Amino acid sequence: MSTPPKPARRSLKDLTDQERGQLNRWRLVLGKSAEQSGLHLSPGVGDGDCEGAEAALDFLFDERGGGSSGSNLTVPRWIDSVNELFPRQAKEVLERELVQRKGIHKLLEQPELLERIEPNVELVKTLLTHKDLLTPKTRVLARKVIDKVVNELKKKLEVRVEQAITGAIRKDKHSPRRVFKNLDLRTTLRRNLKNWNGERQKLLIDRIWFHAAERNKRPWHVIVCVDQSGSMLESAIFSAVMASIFAELPGVKTSLVLFDTQIVDLSDKVGEPVDVLLSVQLGGGTDITRALEYCSGLVREPARTITVLITDFYEGRSEEDLVRVVRRLVDANVRMVGLGALGYDAQPQYNRSTAGRLRKEGMDILVCTPEKLAEAMGKIITG
Repeated sequence: MSTPPKPARRSLKDLTDQERGQLNRWRLVLGKSAEQSGLHLSPGVGDGDCEGAEAALDFLFDERGGGSSGSNLTVPRWIDSVNELFPRQAKEVLERELVQRKGIHKLLEQPELLERIEPNVELVKTLLTHKDLLTPKTRVLARKVIDKVVNELKKKLEVRVEQAITGAIRKDKHSPRRVFKNLDLRTTLRRNLKNWNGERQKLLIDRIWFHAAERNKRPWHVIVCVDQSGSMLESAIFSAVMASIFAELPGVKTSLVLFDTQIVDLSDKVGEPVDVLLSVQLGGGTDITRALEYCSGLVREPARTITVLITDFYEGRSEEDLVRVVRRLVDANVRMVGLGALGYDAQPQYNRSTAGRLRKEGMDILVCTPEKLAEAMGKIITG
């Protein structure tokens, strides 16, 4: 039996207006990967799925609300349809559009939908932006969503961050002696939890960690100072995760400060990133100088202190005040790192003029991923 010939590829000029519209929608959903793969229409293949996908896209993008097919989709049915018809990457794009186009109110009216949407950083940003609208029930669900995203980010990051910084600390100090008084019990237990034997009810230890000899005398102090303005929200999410990882590292003390025109010291919550994020208050002015002055009061040993400032560098007061406080900290031998953005997809829009002045005073200015930040801090430690 002969194999039927494959449908011939069709060029853009051969498509009808309706087909061009469908193609553009698919490209919108699939992004750059659609262009890279040479996305084209193949009539007659998967018509049922195509009709369902078209109805789902109509529900989302048709300004008239119902789509040309007369679909009677509701938000719950739409979510089910998207789960069945689209790969995960496309699902996240579509669900982000759902929240933006249909509004957070749809989720608040039917809070069970929060449990069915794929948790991602964009959804966390939306929930944090509208957290004042959360009811007691939706607040519990929102916390579950945020917790899941934060834990996934932390799981992804902690190994590389720990390698970069603990490796640097080991080089920075004498090699640890493998004696009982140097035993790092907390790290040893945490790192071996994966070896728990349920049948024997015993924790099997395959590696033991020891503190460096000077750990208790001269720990590094990392001060994470985060701008709460709305444009920095994604960076704030990654900052909370990174601070929680720093707090678990041997030989590191971590402080966490949030600011706008006021200061909130959340160092006591640094190991609880979800609580930190739910404490973020978006909006208001920005007083970077005041925040850094507060951080300077936390410094005990300047040469062992790294201050990581995450901000858009748009100062709400005289820029000269900000330059002076940075110069004072740098002159005291505090290492200063300024981040215009922290994350994977963050689009940095920061005041490059002010950042440039601070760079001249000795502040390292970066726009980077969390892993690159850890590498930069490792270089500072081994300096």
